[in-house]
Formats: sequence, C-alpha cells, structure tokens
Amino acid sequence: MSSRLIDPALIEERRARLRAALEDAPFDAALALSSANVDYATGYRSVSATVHGVSPLAAVVTDTELAVAGPVADSAPGFDAGLVESDYSAYGRFFFESDDGTATATGLVEQHADYAAAIEAAVRRAGAGGKRVGIDANACPVPLREDLAARLADTGLIDASDWFASVRSIKLDGEVALLERAARVVEQAMLTAIDHAEVGATEAELARIVAGELVAADMEPRFIVVTSGPRSALADAYATDRALAVGDLLRFDVGGMYQGYWADLGRTAVVGEPTERQARFYQAILDGEDAQLALARPGVLAEHVFARAVEVVEQSGPAPYRRQHCGHGIGLEVYEAPIIRPDTPAPLAAGQVFCFETPYYEIGWGGMMVEDALVVTDDGVRMLSDRGRELQVIEA
Repeated sequence: MSSRLIDPALIEERRARLRAALEDAPFDAALALSSANVDYATGYRSVSATVHGVSPLAAVVTDTELAVAGPVADSAPGFDAGLVESDYSAYGRFFFESDDGTATATGLVEQHADYAAAIEAAVRRAGAGGKRVGIDANACPVPLREDLAARLADTGLIDASDWFASVRSIKLDGEVALLERAARVVEQAMLTAIDHAEVGATEAELARIVAGELVAADMEPRFIVVTSGPRSALADAYATDRALAVGDLLRFDVGGMYQGYWADLGRTAVVGEPTERQARFYQAILDGEDAQLALARPGVLAEHVFARAVEVVEQSGPAPYRRQHCGHGIGLEVYEAPIIRPDTPAPLAAGQVFCFETPYYEIGWGGMMVEDALVVTDDGVRMLSDRGRELQVIEA
C-alpha cells in the first residue's frame, strides 16, 4: 500500500464512529459535503478538491449504508482507493478510455445532470429519502441547499455541522498515531533547516530544505513560512531571498499533511547570541505555552487555557500580550474545534488533539513563536512534538 493511502481498518473505525453517533442524533442519516467530512466517511481524498478548493463529492452515511456522489473524474481514482462503483452516483463529463478500445467512457458520463442531482440520487440510494438527514451545512452554499431542499422535499434536512465536528474531535488511536507521525516529521524538518542555517543563508534556501524533508517523508507540504530579521514579524509570509545576518530572529511556521492528517508547528532561532530582550521575550512565550500544557486536561475550558497563556506571557514578556487565539484543534483540517480563544467555553476532552501556540509579532523588531502538537489524555496531555522548543542559537 502506498504511504499516501490510509489504512482501510482506520477508515472502517471512523465510519463505525459516525454510525454509533447516529444512534443518538436527531436524524437518521448524515450527509457529508466538506473534503474533511467526506474523507472521514469514505477514506477518499479528492485531488480535485485540492486543486479547486471546494469538495466536488458528498457522502451519505446511514446505520448500514454508504453512498457517494461525485464527478466522473473522481470515479476511477475513487474506486482505486476503495469506493464501491455500485454505490457511486456520478455527474459531469470525463472520459477514461478502456484498455481494449471498446469504450470511450466509464459509462458514468452524464449519469446525473449536476452535483445536486447526484446527491439526491445518493440519498435515495442509501435509503435516506423521506427520512431525516443531517446535512454538512457549513459546506453547503445557499444555492445548493435550496436545490437540495426542492429535490428532497420529502426529506427533512437538519444542520449537522456541529455534530460532524463533535464526532471528529475525539481522535481514534490510529488518528493520533498519524497526527504524531506528521508532527514529528515537521518538527525534524524545521530543526534540520536550523542546523543548516548560517550567516548569508537565505530564507528561501531554508524553506527548500524544509520542503525536501517533508517530501522525502511522504508528506505533502501545505505552507512553509521561513522569515528572518524584521520580516519574522510578518506572520504568514512567503520566504524570500533575504540573507541571514547576525542578530536576526529566524521564525518557522510549517504545515504539512500525512495521509490526510495535518501537522502545524513553529520554532524560532536567533543568529548569534540573543539580546536580553530576545531571550526574555522568547522565554516568556515558551513559559506561556508550558503553562497551557500544565493546565490542559479533560473538563478544563478552552477559554481558561487561553487566559492562562496570556497571563504567564505578560509576567515577564510583552505586555499587553494580545492574541486572538493560543491554539486550535487539528486533524483532517488544520483548524478544528475547539479553538483556544477567549470566547470558547468548550471543555477539553480526552482524545482531542491540539496545537498550542504563543507567537509574538512586533513590526520593525521581529517575531517569534513556539507551536506544538499534543493529545489530551485522561489526566493531562501527551506531547506529539517536544524537540527544539527552546530558542535555538545559530553560530555567527
């Protein structure tokens, strides 16, 4: 099996979790529309969704059935990844030639007029027509919702966005293993780049090292932020040909994906011995993240974790320390609920995976961050990344 294809046993576990959650849901079937939710239900990740930024597929899950709606172009790769042809309702035009030359298409071309028609067919194929269907409303544009309401007039469509998020928020052991593997690769990629950093090296050169490390480990690079000197304060910015100089802060914020699961980590280095302010501010943000880690456990509210991070950073570092959030859930999406922010009273739960972070950006001076992955356990947290968290010093 390719290392880019997920274990079929984990796909079955995820689907079983959806079906178990349906038992207490206010609907009889779940209609997944977002790329992440379709992936969770089916195990299939669409390249088209990555290219166009919008999922072209839908999946209907009942207590016994799985039906998929998707474009003809996704049919062949979907079947190769494990989707069942008899459960696939296709729309659109795309041609796959047969090996013996007797056919010019899969037979699915224009099976259904459009996406909405294919979704209706999948709902009815799954036996959910005329029942209550929980719909992935956050991924359903108003025109599609109106079209589905007309086509499925006999079917109750109920917003299930929070339900999907809740089911996916508690990670299975296999998911935690993939998230840890992804985090460790990103962690090592940043540390390898720091090992190669020196006066005169450019941001772009270091970014290429990070990208190469991710690709060599079968990960998909999704964003690689390598910024230095005053540019390190620019948060999400592309690497440039700016060369490192003595005294520069060097900030990494890297995201990658392994078998559909995200990693999002940050590390900071300084070229030469840090100034008093650089060392003090970095220690403050590291202490802030450590305080989050010490507080986090099942039942603790996300907003309390946020407040603790801010409180500790301000004790010896930048004050006021202004942040919109200090962490987020992570999984098949880089940002998953709950977010660690001041208006989130959601309690943490065992099995949730987070990225905790305490960045600081000061225009004209520089930026720094530490960001780590962790899983909430019954009595605290277990780190999924823990190397190189201190301020890294590059010899000048």
